[in-house]
This record gives sequence, structure tokens and C-alpha cells, in this order.
Amino acid sequence: MKKNVVSHLMILVVVLMLALSACAPVATPTAAPAPTNPPAVQPTAVPPTAVPPTAVPATAVPATAVPQPTATAVPPTVAPTAAPTIPPAACAPIAKPITPAAGALGSPDKPITITFVPSGDTGKLTPVATDIADCLTKMTGLTFGISFGTSFGASIESMGAGKAQVGFLNTFSVLLAEAKYGIVPVLANERAYATVPGIDPDAALAGQLEPYYKAEFLANAASGIKTFADLKGKTFCFVDPNSTSGYIVPRIILKAKGFNPDTDFKATVNAGSHPNVAIAVYKGDCDAGVAYIDIRTDATANLIATYPDIMTKVQVFAVSDRIPNDGVQVVKDFPADYTAALTEALLSMNGDPGGNALIKNLYNVNKFIPIDKTFYDPFAAVLKAAGVDPSTMVK
Repeated sequence: MKKNVVSHLMILVVVLMLALSACAPVATPTAAPAPTNPPAVQPTAVPPTAVPPTAVPATAVPATAVPQPTATAVPPTVAPTAAPTIPPAACAPIAKPITPAAGALGSPDKPITITFVPSGDTGKLTPVATDIADCLTKMTGLTFGISFGTSFGASIESMGAGKAQVGFLNTFSVLLAEAKYGIVPVLANERAYATVPGIDPDAALAGQLEPYYKAEFLANAASGIKTFADLKGKTFCFVDPNSTSGYIVPRIILKAKGFNPDTDFKATVNAGSHPNVAIAVYKGDCDAGVAYIDIRTDATANLIATYPDIMTKVQVFAVSDRIPNDGVQVVKDFPADYTAALTEALLSMNGDPGGNALIKNLYNVNKFIPIDKTFYDPFAAVLKAAGVDPSTMVK
């Protein structure tokens, strides 16, 4: 029995040894880490060669040729706007040009003088005024020259003394010259009407060409000013003593309402221009002021670009009655046929692009319209109702 057991044990030992020797080779695969090197090298090599489907992106993006359309689209927008800028005035002769006798008014040796008020930069206005005079000479057969007054009053006195026979006077100067020297208004200017909805009863006229405009009374929103009565004891900005809508008319309105502009304000300031009035009111330098309507949104002044909240901080609490625009006047003894020729020529410039550009560049005139000598009478009545006699105000 013991022999059998021993033999069985021997067999088991042999079997175990064989099993262990069979398992031993499994350890050799630990050399398998070597294969991890090749795979690690190969993946990095593959992406660079696989990614460059460079042909696809490179040809796809440029193929759209996007830059070409933009390059050809830009020039056309520039060319059309540049071409029709300011055509030359046609200056076509009127139906019946006049040929004055040698030495007579309107002849080359005795030209008709047009006086212009210095309401802007005379250095810039003079070439425009000269072009207008030259155009009128070609159109009427009469010879025209120009002069600029050193002041508004100087232009008036030039007509009164017979040194100038035609005037391009501002509204207030028209009244003064009419009262003192009997000058005759023959044309008025039309401009696009500006307004303040909710305050101006003529708000429906916005943008239409009209022969009149208005003044507006402005107040700083923090001042508490809502009516004329609230102005007492406040600081007030005017434009300039020669300004129709920024001085003359507002003072008449204030007096008509029982307000003394010389004593009832805490202080008054002549700001020098309409935009300056609005800016002073905006900043609180003046509690209130007056300017032409509507200085806050006027495209030329463009105050809203610098003061985007000006519509909130500067309020309009009143507007004036209609103020007639400026225009063209002649002395009282100007020959009737000369007046007819002059007005016909100026009116024809309305429809000529070049001629219209000339009058637009002078005093921002959109067009001329014929008027009779009573055109300014209602405005003169306003002055007189306020106790103002224009003839006594000419210096």
C-alpha cells in the first residue's frame, strides 16, 4: 500500500512539474511591451499624412472668389454721387433782355449794385454773390455788381443813400429799410419748415417749403420753467441783438406778455449764435433761452451728435408766431422793367440745378417766390403792437 501511495505521489510531482514548465512560457510575453513602441510611433506618423486633404480646403475657400464681387461693387457707388455734384448755372437769357443806354443805370459803366447783409462768413459768401451777379448780367442784359455791408445797418443805409439798388436783406432789416426808406420787397425765400410737435400749431407743415419760420423758447429741464411766468428771476440767453428770431421777436413777445426783458431776468446773455443758446441751456449756464425752431434737431447745427440727450435736457415750452423769411428787395424808384427782369431771372434759377445751387449756397435758400409789398405787414404790426418803431432803430 505504501508503495502505491509513493508511486502516486511521484506521479503527481511529475505532473505538477510539467504543468509549471508549461506555464513558464507565459512570462515571456512580458516582452510584449516592445510592440507598444511601434504602434506609438506609427500613429503619430499617420495623422500628418492623413490630415492634408489640403486640396479640399485650399481649393474650396478661394474658389468662392468672394473678394471679386466686393471690388467691383464699391466703385459704382462712388462714381454716381461724384458726377452730379454742382453743375454750372445755365444763366439762360430771359424772354426779353434789356439793353440800357450808355451811362444809364444797368449799363457796364453804371452797374446795378446788390447789397448783401453779412449774416455769414463774407469771405465764403462773396464768390457766391459774385457768381449770382454775373449770372443775372448774362440773363437780363443789365450789368450787376455786389457789395457786402459791414453791418446789417450798413446794407440798409447803402440802399437808402442810393449806393445799392437791390438788397438781399434779412427779415428785420427789410422792415427797418421799408420803414425808413420805402424799399420794396419783391421776392421771399422759401425753406423747409421745421417744427416742434405738440407745441407748434403748424406742426403739420413739417418739411414743406414755406416762406416763414418760428422762434422757440427753450428751458433746461431741471429749471422748472414751463411758462413765461416762470422766467422771472432766471438767467436767459439771447442770440444777438441783430437776430430776428433770437432777439427782436422774443423781446416783443416777452413785452406783450407783460414781462420786461431788461429788468425781470436775473441776467441775460448774448450767446452769439443759435447753437450756442441751446448748448448754454443744456449745460445750465442759462436757465432758458431762445433760438430758431428747432435748433435741437437742426441738421446743420447737429447738436444731437455731441449732446445725445439734448431732447430730454432741453425742453421747448413756447414758440413764436410765424416770422416771414428774408428775400430780395429793390429801392422805391427802381425802374419797373428792371424789377420785372430781375425777378424773372431769379425765379428761373429755381428750376436750374446750377442756378439753384448758387442761391442755396448763399443763404440756404431753397427757392424764391414772388410777393407783394404787403408781405411783411403782419410782422410789422407785431412790432408796432409791442411799441417798437423800426424806423427809430436804424443806426
